[in-house]
Amino acid sequence: MTGIITATAVVAAVGLFIGIFLGLAAIQFRVEVDPKEELVLEALPGNNCGGCGFAGCSGLAAAIAKGEARVSACPVGGAEVAGKIAEIMGVESEEMNRMTAFVMCKGTCDKTASDYVYTGVEDCKMVSFVPGGGAKSCNYGCHGYGNCVRACSFDAIHIVDGVALVDKEACTACGRCVEACPKHLIELVPYTAKHLVACSSKDKGPVVMKACQTGCIGCQICKKNCPSDAIEITDFLAKIDYDKCTGCGICEEKCPKKAIV
Repeated sequence: MTGIITATAVVAAVGLFIGIFLGLAAIQFRVEVDPKEELVLEALPGNNCGGCGFAGCSGLAAAIAKGEARVSACPVGGAEVAGKIAEIMGVESEEMNRMTAFVMCKGTCDKTASDYVYTGVEDCKMVSFVPGGGAKSCNYGCHGYGNCVRACSFDAIHIVDGVALVDKEACTACGRCVEACPKHLIELVPYTAKHLVACSSKDKGPVVMKACQTGCIGCQICKKNCPSDAIEITDFLAKIDYDKCTGCGICEEKCPKKAIV
């Protein structure tokens, strides 16, 4: 009986010593955290998507508290979160233009030609290494195997008829799909953009027409008819300046290949 009591006392003493030691160590080695950093972290949505360029929301909160990042750096939170953080930091809220991802390809299964039937691993990066860069005749077109879909944490992008399609209402512009696409077909564009070029081919017109029924052929008809001079043709591909575009729709109407949507 005496042995049991002694053992219990020893265990209790050891536990008490360890508790006191850990408590003193916590005080001694405590890292002071800026109160603003904690408040900013609470205001952030907590998705930890990395779209801000930092290692999760805690990394962004620390950067904002130190003045190393903008209060509107979180693409998921948008203007509402930016306003809350600006109030915490005691600065004016920045005007934040909402962005959304856009896939620069309209080459659905019925619009594009194929060089062969591919039956291998359904992964866009892997397919890029097979002969011709994939079964589709257009070397710039969407593979449609969903690397972007798997990268999206917000269920905002899906494969529809062989091409990735973004739900702009669900998209938070975190940029993960942009990084995931091996063909660099996805870009972030203004949410308010009225017209976009759904093609990324830099081939000459005759080559494009053999590969895809709806690819941009660089004919310059859209550029010549744009009343606001918002379109340029570079490498046989039309590019729209969203700051100049008024959304009149003439380019979409005049495009002979319907590459502008």
